[in-house]
Amino acid sequence: MRILMKSVVAGALLAATFLASPTFAEDVHLMDGVTARQGDNPAIEAGKFRRDPPWVIGMSHFGVNANTWTVQVAHETEAAAAKDKRISKFILLDAGFDQKKQVADIEDLIAQKVDAIIVQPVTSTSADASIRKAVAAGIPVILHTGRIETDAFTTEIQGGAEHFGKVMGDFLVKELGGKGNIWVLRGLAGHPEDTNRYNGLLQSLKGTDIKIIVEEHGDWQYDKTKKVCETLYLNNPQVDGIWSSGADMTRACVDVFKQFGAPIPPITGEGNNGFFGQWIKDGFKSISAEYSPSQGAAGIRAAVALLEGKELKKHYDYNPDGWDLEKVKTYYRENLSANVWWPSELTEEQLKQYYAVK
Repeated sequence: MRILMKSVVAGALLAATFLASPTFAEDVHLMDGVTARQGDNPAIEAGKFRRDPPWVIGMSHFGVNANTWTVQVAHETEAAAAKDKRISKFILLDAGFDQKKQVADIEDLIAQKVDAIIVQPVTSTSADASIRKAVAAGIPVILHTGRIETDAFTTEIQGGAEHFGKVMGDFLVKELGGKGNIWVLRGLAGHPEDTNRYNGLLQSLKGTDIKIIVEEHGDWQYDKTKKVCETLYLNNPQVDGIWSSGADMTRACVDVFKQFGAPIPPITGEGNNGFFGQWIKDGFKSISAEYSPSQGAAGIRAAVALLEGKELKKHYDYNPDGWDLEKVKTYYRENLSANVWWPSELTEEQLKQYYAVK
């Protein structure tokens, strides 16, 4: 009987030890395509930010209404937070591309004593001091959609950047045989994502005879870029290819060439339903770089993992391959508007709620 009792106690202790053992960074799935960065990549100690639920999670968004992608990031983040019943409140603050507003927003979240903060930086330096203040207060900070100059954040999930720009640049180099003249359509001036994507393009063009004959900022917006492309076409329609930093800008430029009845040159795109429809219908040469708005949901999962006491790595990368037309056809939805982005984690009900064609 004593032997049996000892075995039961030993088994219970073993089970308790197993259940209490930390989950290592390799065991945490943040998002399809996201992997821990290779090389020097320290781990956040398991249990460092552990807190019992319920949790309040805050987010400083650089600009919810900047374009259709940023709107969907907000939807994806809110949906992921609502799915986890341990999150009692999710606070989304919109900086509206105002650096001072972002600083105030983060300090507001610190004052509210939230359990974790997700930051999408307005610029590479705008949130640095506030992030340091949050971490000093014991609040983990999860960074995505733009690098910053300090490493005071807790963990980061970085997609796009040089890899995104290089996927597009490599496509143009191949299509043009390494020579020709291109237009470059950039995003929002000063935003780290714009700078890093452009640097990826420059990596692709190094050693080729491809020349950038003009570059303009379209702010990742359809309306502004349409005017830009109209002006560029009227001034010099002889262009061999177009590097576009975002799909809303790609759509605008494609519409301009169609408006003038001109052949559409090879042009880079992104995972946007409206662009997918254009590409399938008109059959021009393109590639779709992947930059899912589900990075917002990944930010929630990273915050939850830290609050559960799990180990994470300091740096995560999201560098998927570009999509060809055949893959695009498997995602395109005719019954959804041009404003939805792929891949998405929204449910079918949510997709129809936000993006059903009226």
